Amino acid sequence: MEDLNAILAPGMFVRHPDHTEWGIGQVQSNIGARVTVNFPETGKVVIDGTRVALVAVFDA
Repeated sequence: MEDLNAILAPGMFVRHPDHTEWGIGQVQSNIGARVTVNFPETGKVVIDGTRVALVAVFDA
């Protein structure tokens, strides 16, 4: 799954596949397999990219 998250860069928008209620989040950083995302309904969340493949949102 890390390969899918490797394309994520700060400023990109994503959804968490298991928590759609969090809304569309903005990537803050992507270092190694740790992706930090700021979600409007949840706040800042650090996601283990080896366990979760975030879904890029291009029409946000």
